[in-house]
Amino acid sequence: MFALTRDKLLLVAILFVGIAGSGIARRALGELGYNEVGRIVFMLGYAGMVVAIWYGWIRPLDITGPTEE
Repeated sequence: MFALTRDKLLLVAILFVGIAGSGIARRALGELGYNEVGRIVFMLGYAGMVVAIWYGWIRPLDITGPTEE
């Protein structure tokens, strides 16, 4: 079955804030007439999410092939 751990909840929160949160902020700024600022906010939010996921989950992985003995 699907077990919801603390790490999975954190990942879901980071994804939600990075995609939906920055998208909502971009839309709100666009409606207020700050379209270019909204684009920058979306790009920084999305890029920040990618960096956070890389730093927290992907970077610590030991991805190496077999070694000769």
